[in-house]
Amino acid sequence: MSSTGRSDLLARGAQGHGDLPAPIEIRPLRNTRRLRLRYDEAKGVLKLTCPAGMSRRRAIAWALDQRDWIDAQLRRAEQPQPFLPNTGIPLCGEEVRLVWAAEAPRTPQRICSELRCGGPEAAFERRIATYLKTLALETMAADVADYALAAGVRPSAVSIGDASSRWGSCSSERRIRLSWRLILAPVLVRRYVVAHEVAHLVHLDHSPEFKRLEAKLFGTGVAEAKAQLRRVGRRLRLFGRRR
Repeated sequence: MSSTGRSDLLARGAQGHGDLPAPIEIRPLRNTRRLRLRYDEAKGVLKLTCPAGMSRRRAIAWALDQRDWIDAQLRRAEQPQPFLPNTGIPLCGEEVRLVWAAEAPRTPQRICSELRCGGPEAAFERRIATYLKTLALETMAADVADYALAAGVRPSAVSIGDASSRWGSCSSERRIRLSWRLILAPVLVRRYVVAHEVAHLVHLDHSPEFKRLEAKLFGTGVAEAKAQLRRVGRRLRLFGRRR
């Protein structure tokens, strides 16, 4: 195992994996003296950080000693929810049912509480995902424009992604990147994250000045929006995934 910080991902049954019930990703870190283990529900992977000089065998042996904790995490973990016909997803916080109909247009259409998509059923998941990502970029680019106008700033670019540990980011080059999954979240949550990142166009920190601008842009309800994001975030990361 390297001391450069590169992660090693071992599948179940791999040599040296032992009797762990899920794949494990081992990442050595120079700046840590402790082993830490967490379970990434969205990816179904155990993530273990350890000191850079520790052998992979020793790290896995330690993880095996945490089997009771691991089993408890697996029991409580929600299952991934691929975009399949006759399943439900949240869209802008409202539950809609995914419907496949061969004669329907191939571009998904929102009709009341249904999202309908036609064409070959084998392409259904891909078309739903593409539709949601396109809608996410269009919607959040408009959100960014609203808040940026209020803040008197302009981003150099707005894009979407699917980072596993953050909902948005703003670089020193004034590039805003947002998780496409926010289109599944309640509007209050989505717009809070956008306002937060636009505020970073002015303050690349979390100083009191940043917080004042964030509150000015978003208005009342910052605490409520953050609490909602904590409640729904884990579920949102499971949609459109297969293990």
